[in-house]
Amino acid sequence: MPRTRQAIAALPDLSGIRLACNMHLDLKMAPLVEGLLSRGCEVFLTTCNPTTVQNDVVNYLVEKGATAKAWRDMNNEEWSASFDDALVWQPTHLCEMGADLTTRLHENVALGKSVPTIAASLEATGSGINRLKGMKPQYPIYNWDDLPVKEGLHNRHMVGLSAWQTFFQTTHLTLHEKVVVVIGYGLVGQGVAASARAFGAQVQVAELDAARALQAKYDGWPVVDLHDAVKTADVVATATGANDVVSAKHLDNMKSGTFILNVGHVAKEIDVDYLKTNATHNEPMPYVNAYTLSDKTLYLLADGSMFNLTAGYGDSLNAFDVTLAVMAAGIGHIVGEGATSESGLYLLPEMVWKRAL
Repeated sequence: MPRTRQAIAALPDLSGIRLACNMHLDLKMAPLVEGLLSRGCEVFLTTCNPTTVQNDVVNYLVEKGATAKAWRDMNNEEWSASFDDALVWQPTHLCEMGADLTTRLHENVALGKSVPTIAASLEATGSGINRLKGMKPQYPIYNWDDLPVKEGLHNRHMVGLSAWQTFFQTTHLTLHEKVVVVIGYGLVGQGVAASARAFGAQVQVAELDAARALQAKYDGWPVVDLHDAVKTADVVATATGANDVVSAKHLDNMKSGTFILNVGHVAKEIDVDYLKTNATHNEPMPYVNAYTLSDKTLYLLADGSMFNLTAGYGDSLNAFDVTLAVMAAGIGHIVGEGATSESGLYLLPEMVWKRAL
């Protein structure tokens, strides 16, 4: 990863910096964390999604000097406790994907609890940015999800491509002759739809936002009502980052044999609890969860978790090299000039992220 190596080499001495990271902990994160440790940074690792943790990666980074409270499939209580542990560790800076640590810190402030003094933070996801808009940050937070180099590369291209590659390797099926309904037409949904068509699917888009629905029409997609579309869909893909997108009623209306997958950051886009409560379950193949409701079977891939990272490998190494390099540049900013800004939410400055290209 040449861009990542160059961005890490450009970082200042990070001695005295205590960085708590709440992020996906797969193999591709290792070069960044290892690089930060080599610059003198102390690192605490938690995860933004327990289903995407690779335990061998966490163990390796702990051996290199990181502190971690994360493992594959940790339960909700353990996951929540890891946020508290990260804050008790007294970080000076945060690097997040989903704003879990910032949310917990601000909850503790409201309860009158003691909290660490954070100089500045990074946020990498749209769902995290949406959470932050509902609070008054206690420190400057830099949004790098909305950067052209991230939303145009990772969001628009890599998520969709890696989702369908994972679909092929997991199900041993292609998309030929299949009706694929993509829910959400943000940049991730656009990439999911375009990649599905490239791989032979008949694609439909379900989008509640009027402007995005119109954009989908102008891009040539049939825009459909989700309640009707699920009745004939062969594959349903959620890409919204919102909760409760596919409800129990949608699941009841699906035909037998439908595959359902989620590539949004939020693990609750699909009403998995309804299936677990009302259907019998088996796993005929790894990450293919079969739920039988009366006379039909639905196939929920990776049990509704982020499919391309839970069952697959996510972005390509060359594309993620850009992502990691921008992340490293962002960390350089929050430990330097970025920490001098007033509390609030800011877009990561262009002069910062362009250094990584």
